[in-house]
Amino acid sequence: MTRSELIAELAAARPHLPIREVERIVQVIFAEISDALMRGDRVELRGFGAFTVKKREARTGRNPRTGETVSVDEKVVPFFKAGKELRERVNQSHEKAD
Repeated sequence: MTRSELIAELAAARPHLPIREVERIVQVIFAEISDALMRGDRVELRGFGAFTVKKREARTGRNPRTGETVSVDEKVVPFFKAGKELRERVNQSHEKAD
């Protein structure tokens, strides 16, 4: 699902809200999550999951085309861990599809 599809779904489910308001709400939520991660904070949405940042140490990698060794710098990457309720809902939906 893309951001525009998410906005369309939310707007359809809540016809009393103008689409511009829904766009703004989605924009603010994503901005707040991003800002918190940039500060190194953890964002937990109960029943959905938690966003954190993880530090990846510098390492020696390998170029898959040439096989040449390459130095990969240390970096911080966003990480998402799904919550129990989300995992259960996803698993239930896949069991019904089988």
